[in-house]
Amino acid sequence: MKVSLEPMVQGAQRTEFLIPIIPTAITQPVTAPPAAPVETPKIIELIKTDFKYPVFQYPGSIAEVQLGATKSEGGSRGRVYKIGGSTALPFWRFDGVSPHLPVVALDTFDLAPPLARPVKDAYKDVLEDPVAWAKLCIDKYGADLPSIHLVSTDPGVKNTSATDAAKLVENVLQAVDTPVIVGGSGNPQKDMEVFNKIAEVTKGEHLVFSSVTTDMDIEKTVKPMIQYNHDLVALAFMDINQARELCRKSQEAGLPRTQLILDNTTGGLGYGIEYSFSIFQRTRFAALMGEEVFQVPLSSASTNAWAAREAWQKPEVLAPSESAAPVESWGPRELRGPIWEATTALVLSLCGAELFMMMHPLAVKLFRDFGTLVAKSQLQKTLKEIHPENWVTMKT
Repeated sequence: MKVSLEPMVQGAQRTEFLIPIIPTAITQPVTAPPAAPVETPKIIELIKTDFKYPVFQYPGSIAEVQLGATKSEGGSRGRVYKIGGSTALPFWRFDGVSPHLPVVALDTFDLAPPLARPVKDAYKDVLEDPVAWAKLCIDKYGADLPSIHLVSTDPGVKNTSATDAAKLVENVLQAVDTPVIVGGSGNPQKDMEVFNKIAEVTKGEHLVFSSVTTDMDIEKTVKPMIQYNHDLVALAFMDINQARELCRKSQEAGLPRTQLILDNTTGGLGYGIEYSFSIFQRTRFAALMGEEVFQVPLSSASTNAWAAREAWQKPEVLAPSESAAPVESWGPRELRGPIWEATTALVLSLCGAELFMMMHPLAVKLFRDFGTLVAKSQLQKTLKEIHPENWVTMKT
């Protein structure tokens, strides 16, 4: 093989030389001797060990908030509910069990807004009567409490007076023996006026007012809640810093954590629920890790699931054959919508939501059945008897 070395200095000579090649190195490669066989050890028995769930000790805990008050407590309710009080993440049963089941409210309105057909069908006989609507939610559909939204108080709608709104709430309190959630119209100035009047005439009832936002005078909104012993929902719009500000200012204004509930805003399934889950989870983690302003129960307006068109829209109709009946390609809306709403509530319950405002009675049933199941101290069957590997077809 001829090798040529080129000079790097000007004027130097190039050097060439030959390297001999041994043919046998290529044509007759040297092979290594065969390795001695290695015996593979036989597995006689797997190592046995006990599995122990990791147990975490959190420095923070969630304040307990009571909804409603009995006669002995200064109200008139026949039943009350409590949320909060947890010291661990939801459903981490190895850390601790939540002291309370989720509380579910069904939405009612003093002026019915446009509703999806499945929802309208469920309330078609009471849409013009908010008191009967609230009573139906409790007596027939099994909600824990009604949530009455005073839409007509908006100056841009009917501008119903605060006095008339208060009379309506009093009538609802007469019709049901449960706590009541009172929602405003979304107009900051009018909501403060309405909330103040209702809080005064229902003194001691521990109503839940929904809600105070950053564009309201927080100190003025909080004052009647303290004076007349009511609970208040702080509504933040998918912004953990805004939520922190709302909770901090409400507490600085004198509202104790035992009367405050945080709503981080619910984006329905397929409509932003991943953002809601992230905010809810970060809030609950921060609370358990010691951030005091966040140590309050969380609320989810799961009704917002109906904003997703997949929950209510009627898609194209499929006809598999001439003899088969046509079917909706997305499945029947009577089932699809409630499942959409129940799934939305379920997802947010996994990261700490405890108070749920919902719309369809079937969605409430589906969600509550799940909540009852996971809240049991122990399942009736062992894991081996349940056969979790058959999860596709199993029934519990």
